[in-house]
Amino acid sequence: MKTGYELLLPQGLTDYFDVIEVEEYATRVILHLDEKVLSESEMGDSAYLSKGFYPAIDIHDFPVRDRSLTLRVRRRRWQEKGTGKRYMREWE
Repeated sequence: MKTGYELLLPQGLTDYFDVIEVEEYATRVILHLDEKVLSESEMGDSAYLSKGFYPAIDIHDFPVRDRSLTLRVRRRRWQEKGTGKRYMREWE
């Protein structure tokens, strides 16, 4: 979903997250971000399954046009297919 708000996000954030919803109110804007699936290069020789999401966290960012900006971020729960071991994506 392209909203235009992607231009306000920190550089590189859209490499790992999709904007899935935007809530606009008189005094604030909430951007809902979900972690993208792993790329083939990130998986390497292993296979990982997405097992849903961790609870969302709110990050309060700089105001936009006199409205507060909240990034509501959900990270995926990953599990290695063969071993059942948990995995979390590492950031650059």
